[in-house]
Amino acid sequence: MNRRKFLRSGSLAAAAAVTVAGTAASGLAGCSGGSNPTEEKKRDSAEIAAAEIGRDEFELSEITIAELQQGLQSGKYSSVKLAELYLTRISEIDQGRHDLKSVIEVNPEALLLAEQMDKERKQGKLRGPLHGIPIMIKDNIDTADKMHTTAGSIALADHIAAKDAFVVAQLRKAGALIIGKTNLSEWANFRSTRSSSGWSSRGGQTRNPYVINRSPCGSSSGSAVAVSANLCAVAVGTETDGSVIAPASFCGIVGIKPTVGLVSRSGIIPISATQDTAGPMTRTVADAALLLNAMVGVDPADSVTLNAKDKIAKDYTSFLDKNALKGKRIGVEQSFLKGRQEEVVALYQKTIDQLKQLGATIVPVELVKETGPLGEAEFQVLLYEFKDGLNKYLSGVKKGVKSMSELIEFNKKNAEVAMRYFKQELVEMSNAKGDLKSSEYLQAVAKSTSARAIIDRTLKTNQLDAIVGTSYGPAHCIDWVNGDDDPGFYFCPPAAMAGYPHITVPMGDIHGLPVGLSFIASAFEEGKIIGLAYAYEQASKQRKVPHFKRSI
Repeated sequence: MNRRKFLRSGSLAAAAAVTVAGTAASGLAGCSGGSNPTEEKKRDSAEIAAAEIGRDEFELSEITIAELQQGLQSGKYSSVKLAELYLTRISEIDQGRHDLKSVIEVNPEALLLAEQMDKERKQGKLRGPLHGIPIMIKDNIDTADKMHTTAGSIALADHIAAKDAFVVAQLRKAGALIIGKTNLSEWANFRSTRSSSGWSSRGGQTRNPYVINRSPCGSSSGSAVAVSANLCAVAVGTETDGSVIAPASFCGIVGIKPTVGLVSRSGIIPISATQDTAGPMTRTVADAALLLNAMVGVDPADSVTLNAKDKIAKDYTSFLDKNALKGKRIGVEQSFLKGRQEEVVALYQKTIDQLKQLGATIVPVELVKETGPLGEAEFQVLLYEFKDGLNKYLSGVKKGVKSMSELIEFNKKNAEVAMRYFKQELVEMSNAKGDLKSSEYLQAVAKSTSARAIIDRTLKTNQLDAIVGTSYGPAHCIDWVNGDDDPGFYFCPPAAMAGYPHITVPMGDIHGLPVGLSFIASAFEEGKIIGLAYAYEQASKQRKVPHFKRSI
């Protein structure tokens, strides 16, 4: 059993107009699936040519938060105009000719909210650095508006949260304009051992914007694709083990998994109280730092955030330094210097050489060798905590299933739609577990979180500033019959089990499929790895505009 398949918890999206009936009617998408040979010929040749040389004819293609704010301040744009441009883009690209299905629901109040943002700007009342900037959030995060919160499941298709998640309240306070919710791997990819990342019964199959029949990974599939395909300025994802980092790597963007406790989890449909966190997903490190500024905060409803009270940086953009790698000692994970995909190994070695050129001292480490044996304990932790956390969340749902047991029965009764391609064995395994006082659970938590001591010892013994590795290998094909493949080179578990910060940044591509470079460090050292990732990003410039190819 390949645990990487179900530990990449995140989300999948489809447009609000897509119905459950439409989802059920779609066909299987294997490596050659989802591609009509005549479609390629029908595509606009100008669009293909533009993408191949790294640009996009879309007016807001690759635009940053800073550039958007300049446009808003100068009067070139209004928030209404930005919202209209992105909503049109969603209709044309996501729901239209490329069928990305990254957006599960568009905010019906988007333009009204944009008008309010413009009115406030004219009055000189700016809420914060994100004022009027269109963003999207994953569909497992509560919003007290006219959008639903479903974790991609038709079992919660009618659920509207009574209260904003704390992180949503923080984003609104900073002025963010939430124009929609993104699709995800259903229940954050903790449902089946052979699930297809990016698929949900409510949203359908999210597709990789670089090669349409390839996986976007999960579970924050929709957030990654929406950002990469320029359907919004930035987006928010969530992670338990790899759900921000892996789809960011597959989709050629920047993703940050913060230290657990830096960002509140209240109002987010949970998997694990030990490992869950929300995180920024953006096209640049600078935008990720800006978005993180708006997300952090101490929340009385999430006691773990009290640990961050004196550790939250005043401004994460202050760590953006092109020379941040100079004089730093960087641990390099050695296990990724071998593997079945020799081109990834070559790309990784080239990147290591570039880190040296940027002034870093390279120190070989074997972190994965030490943390790998903790995987079974981590799995047990997730099984126990998923049951506990989901039952607590569902108990407050007014329209929809009220418990994990009801969810299991709902899926069985609606199997033709809910479980057409894979089942729910992980949910059933979780439901069979006892409470959090169980000795099996307590022993598993102690073992899995020992990753903290392993990472800290590795950093201290080698006097390291951070550890790098490949984030994940190149995207595999979408396969609804056998589920996800494992391309290898996966570096998410160590920081996930430890609850430590992790950032990925594009480091190149293999046959047009992006591969990310990861930086991890100790607790609350987000600023440090943001600086290192920024220095590498600015020197390498590996982010490329998606080309929406049909097969490879």
